[in-house]
Amino acid sequence: MTDVRSTDRLTPAEAAEVLALSAAAEEADGVSPLSEDGVLGLRGSTHRHFLTTAESGEFAGYAYLAEFSGELIVHPKHRLRGHGSALLAAAGPGELRFWAHGDEPAARAFAEQAGFERSRVLWQMRRSLAALPAASFPADVRIRAFVPGADDEAWLGVNSRAFAHHPEQGRWTSDDLRVRFAEPWFDPAGFLLAVDPDDKLLGFHWTKVHPATADESALGEIYILGVDPGGHRRGLGAALSVEGLHHLAGRGLSDVLLYVDESNASAVALYRRLGFEIHTTDVQYHRSA
Repeated sequence: MTDVRSTDRLTPAEAAEVLALSAAAEEADGVSPLSEDGVLGLRGSTHRHFLTTAESGEFAGYAYLAEFSGELIVHPKHRLRGHGSALLAAAGPGELRFWAHGDEPAARAFAEQAGFERSRVLWQMRRSLAALPAASFPADVRIRAFVPGADDEAWLGVNSRAFAHHPEQGRWTSDDLRVRFAEPWFDPAGFLLAVDPDDKLLGFHWTKVHPATADESALGEIYILGVDPGGHRRGLGAALSVEGLHHLAGRGLSDVLLYVDESNASAVALYRRLGFEIHTTDVQYHRSA
């Protein structure tokens, strides 16, 4: 039987080994097995980590849980040897949710054999940053950049109301903000706020830039887009979307991506109107208690 070690905090060396494991899986599968939350969790103490080791001593498999949701990786060289099943068993009985990136048949078969059902679909959508429409805001709405420290609490309030029914985004805390402020990609100039004449926050568009890799040019992202439902102004979400796209185009980028739940019909409709098309699909598998 494959042994699994669990810990609440990885050492820097262990975190580096997990990233190497993730890179090997991405090279084999064409999609990263770890989300941003999964990568950030390698450096903190908010996740429970599970590790299996091959006879060679290298990590053969890794999984984490944040409450009842997580991700799981098995190194391509060590698949079909029980590491995935051992990681699931170590995560324990009861309700669990695991993300599978890329909607691969092998992941689907593994999940179904383990008693999980397909429960949530997340689309990555993309479009070119050429030929952008103009952003049209109400006359009393002003756009300015986010000021770290000064705007944190107002933003957290709008974010929690805008994503009240979202299983992850609506729960963000000041710690979640600070972790991202420390990331090398963070740029307050690309964190756009829509405010009224009294500087009250009405909505926001937080953009992100992914650096170029060996296989892909730098990409922009609609990282988080939200409008306060308590002060909703018609068309503000669309206008903020376009304003952020213009900002990313001004950075010299050619393409932009975003992530949206398949079930979020209004957001999907907005992004389709703006010219976005589905690029990849991620699936969350759920096992009830």
